[in-house]
Amino acid sequence: MPTYRSELLNVLDARHYTHQITDAERLDFLASEQIVPGYVGFDPTAPSLHVGSLVQIMLLRRLQQTGHKPIVVMGGGTGKVGDPSGRDESRQLMTDEVIANNIASIRTVFERLLTFGDGPTDAVMVNNDEWLSGLNYVDFLRDIGPHFTINRMLTFDSVKLRLEREQPLTFLEFNYMILQAYDFRELAERYGCRLQMGGSDQWGNIVNGIELTRRTGGPELFGFTTPLLTTADGGKMGKTASGAVWLNEDMLPAYDFWQYWRNTDDRDVGRFLRLFTDMPLDEIERLERLQGAEINDAKVALANAVTALVRGEEAARKAEATARETFAGGAGGDLPTLSVGDGMALPAALTALGFTASNKEAKRKIAEGAVRLDDEVQSDPGLVLTVGSGEQRRLSLGRKKHAILTE
Repeated sequence: MPTYRSELLNVLDARHYTHQITDAERLDFLASEQIVPGYVGFDPTAPSLHVGSLVQIMLLRRLQQTGHKPIVVMGGGTGKVGDPSGRDESRQLMTDEVIANNIASIRTVFERLLTFGDGPTDAVMVNNDEWLSGLNYVDFLRDIGPHFTINRMLTFDSVKLRLEREQPLTFLEFNYMILQAYDFRELAERYGCRLQMGGSDQWGNIVNGIELTRRTGGPELFGFTTPLLTTADGGKMGKTASGAVWLNEDMLPAYDFWQYWRNTDDRDVGRFLRLFTDMPLDEIERLERLQGAEINDAKVALANAVTALVRGEEAARKAEATARETFAGGAGGDLPTLSVGDGMALPAALTALGFTASNKEAKRKIAEGAVRLDDEVQSDPGLVLTVGSGEQRRLSLGRKKHAILTE
């Protein structure tokens, strides 16, 4: 039997997105009776979001799939301040031009996952700089400031963490939670937004927005958060030894993106299929029951499904084909490539490809016998790699990292 009346909350629950809801009964009633506009905020700190943001993007996709309206809020205004949540140090401040370029680049991924337009359930992307940059500071303090106390603000994890670790927290960043609360109120007025969604670290900011809107005579608002997303081994989602797993193609090749999902821990396969794909739940249950070597079929299905959503069907097909060629001993047409010119030291090549974080780590991997050139183990860290004109060579680290070397 369904837990809720609304399709929205039933879907979110069945796919394991639910952590906290401010008033589940009232939100369930609202979502069963009318279209609920809901938003998630993203700070455009880079030209691409990474996999750690994908669960929040999928929340917006679920919202639209169940008949509601997604609002993508790009933090062009708050991005000038920097969200202190989950950080030990201040973010670098960005110029207007950098922020605008980042937003334009980030939008390309959202256009694959959401349907934008002017219809009642079509997604919209807005920039909170539209209302934040025009604020008069004195008026803002007078109208909004009385609804926040320093005592309460000091209890939020984003502030406590920095203070406990004796890391600087600027007054600029301290204002972030007030600005985010103001965003929720402003979105309610401008777009009829009734729901803010986010990760569990955003709970305090979401509640602030609900309370501010109530105290200033606005409509009843709701909050929904997802659990803190980590991998089965306790690692942070979207981070690898060689860096962030970016969503945009120009930041990370499709093959590397596909391989990230293909290398998922066995224990995470079912959970990730629910969160990051549209695969039917009965099919997910079948795949997560696979044992032994057969679990690799589920991982390939996961990699194909997520890559198809984020990068497109063709990118997924090419990535899988490249993986099959690679493991069958072929060159693999979609592998990352590196030009070695007149010659490049083996450790430098491994680091340049992102296979290792440093030349020191590369030398350690070579000593461990984990590095192969054209399927032959290499033990000499002083080896200089060369490639003949018009030829290719294959460099591998372990069983899962492969690249093509060219002149």
